[in-house]
Amino acid sequence: MKSFRRIAIALAAAATTLAAGQDPGGLKTLMDNRTGEARKAVGIVAGLVDATGERYLSSGATRPGGADALDADTVLEIGSITKVFTSLVLADMVVRGEVKLDDPVAKLLPPGVRVPARDGREITLLDLSNQVSGLPRLPGNFKPADGGDPYADYGPARLYEFLSGYALPRAIGEKYEYSNLGVGLLGHALALKAGMGYEEMVRRRVLEPLGMNDTAVVLADRLAVRLAPGFDAALKPVRNWRFDALAGAGALRSTARDMLKFLSAAAGLRQTPLRRAFDLMLEKRQPTGAPGLEIGLGWHIWKQYGTEIVWHNGGTAGYRSFAGFDPARKTGVVVLCDTAFGVDDLGLHALEPQWPAGRFRPPVERRAVAVDEAVLLSYVGDYELAPGFVLTVAAEAGRLKIKATGQAAFEYLPMSPTEFIHKTADIRVTFLKDPKGAVDRLTIYQDGVDREAKKIK
Repeated sequence: MKSFRRIAIALAAAATTLAAGQDPGGLKTLMDNRTGEARKAVGIVAGLVDATGERYLSSGATRPGGADALDADTVLEIGSITKVFTSLVLADMVVRGEVKLDDPVAKLLPPGVRVPARDGREITLLDLSNQVSGLPRLPGNFKPADGGDPYADYGPARLYEFLSGYALPRAIGEKYEYSNLGVGLLGHALALKAGMGYEEMVRRRVLEPLGMNDTAVVLADRLAVRLAPGFDAALKPVRNWRFDALAGAGALRSTARDMLKFLSAAAGLRQTPLRRAFDLMLEKRQPTGAPGLEIGLGWHIWKQYGTEIVWHNGGTAGYRSFAGFDPARKTGVVVLCDTAFGVDDLGLHALEPQWPAGRFRPPVERRAVAVDEAVLLSYVGDYELAPGFVLTVAAEAGRLKIKATGQAAFEYLPMSPTEFIHKTADIRVTFLKDPKGAVDRLTIYQDGVDREAKKIK
């Protein structure tokens, strides 16, 4: 992809007006689709940076039906993008000679804390950052007293209790498994090594050197007034999350403007004291098991369409986020959403236009119509969506069910004689005929994308 086209940014004293006019990669149109006709999100703000400078796009509002738009300085939860900050602290400590990547994490914890090991091998700081430690996504004793704020009461004592009683199910380093527990443990251990709390450590080591003055865990009053409320997938308000021992996995809040400072430093668009640490993050890579996807220190790395994209995403109860950059072209994109609806495809598409981005249809009211049994039977069969991935259509007692390879069968309600919708999810199927009138294929609409599957039997 060529460098992003310049978009004019109007500046006024003590205020910021988001970019308008040109639409890089159709990003604004895609954002408007989600906050508008599709009603998937309340508000979205995106920031783009390259050698020509920064630009911002906004869609929707801070509240349903509201007039105040998200802007470059709106504060939102960035969730698991926090993991990249945790790994950057690790890389900085390694560069400074304070720790080594192959140090056992137990070395940084209080005496007497037992960390599970296997086959004579201990979990290292690198294992935690690469997410190959063998630790699960969440600890078994993760039982929040308040489901609306699940991480708030998970403190060091409970973390140590879980570690002391856990047996690793496989060899350390054998397999990638995304783990909030693992990176939360890493952040906790590094903070103990630094002799301060997690937030203070990140502030001194990352935020201050990069000039990120609007990023924090606990918001000062000047930031709290700019915090956009979060909404769930039904566009209902939810509470903000608090973190204790696992802060390194998802506690940070930030703005699009601050995140572009982070991405411009990571991409090499400006020189900072963290240059060597950023480089180290991409030197220690592990396969994830997914085609074309690796993980470095914190960052995930996609290699698709001839482009390498370094990225991470995040999600909390009422927010979704994406941050990524193309190291070859030195372009970066951040997308922040105040709703629990994914934006990864927007960020990936902005960095590489060949990456598909969803265009969502308006929601529909599920009012099933009567369809003749003979019509339903004409749809029965196997439809190949991709090599080795088949949709099996069955008609049972006047109901249509569809089963995807390796998944359970689900009922689809008839919206018309040819169009059906998943009983609970926004997945829609349309059956199509050949010129002779025989059903020969279907289209399935999911995640904003239509795909065609040919009938194979």
